[in-house]
Amino acid sequence: MRVDAVILARGGSKGIPKKNIIDFCGKPLIAWTIIQCLASKQVSNVWVSSDSDEILDISKKFGANIIKRPDKISGDNEPSESAWMHAINHIESKIKYDNIDYIVAPQVTSPLRRAKDFDDAIEQIVSDDSDSLLSVAEVEDFFMWEKFEKKNPKSINYDYKNRKLRQQIGKKYLENGSFYIFKPYLLKQTNNRLGGKVSLFIMDRYKMFQIDNYEDIKLSSVIMKGFKLNCL
Repeated sequence: MRVDAVILARGGSKGIPKKNIIDFCGKPLIAWTIIQCLASKQVSNVWVSSDSDEILDISKKFGANIIKRPDKISGDNEPSESAWMHAINHIESKIKYDNIDYIVAPQVTSPLRRAKDFDDAIEQIVSDDSDSLLSVAEVEDFFMWEKFEKKNPKSINYDYKNRKLRQQIGKKYLENGSFYIFKPYLLKQTNNRLGGKVSLFIMDRYKMFQIDNYEDIKLSSVIMKGFKLNCL
């Protein structure tokens, strides 16, 4: 079975300049995802797709294969699916006698994970005989509201006049964005990372934090060190 990891990392970032290579716990942020993928027992090859030569150079130093992404699919509004498709086509052009069974698509800005998370998720998608999988975290009392300018806010997913006790609320799972796994054919047919038979891979709640601003860096670094996720 061949499983390739494809890590997407654009050079542009509005919130934090050069976010994908900013220092995080002593390494460029992208390095943690590369290292985790390389440490996985199930991942065969690790690729980084980027429009930035600087990101590609750093990725290569940490052991990843690199793919130069065209500018036309590297904009802010371009979906990840376009970059994954480009990467898969590139990889398939390089391999002659092998087929990719699954693509692991981790998010650089979600470094709070272990290589074992990838291994367990790959084993699950194979065992479930699923076409795609997404990582999630269990959430409780997840009451959401929508805010309006000129009228009262509105509760979205519960009736605040009939609030249930915690014990009465069924389990819910939040898409945490840490990673996805899918069969290449699914992306080619639907242009979507999810489809067919879908599996949920439940991760620890502390692994759900993403780095989008400077505050996230501080909080995530505390979690990274506190749970010894940086001890590779």
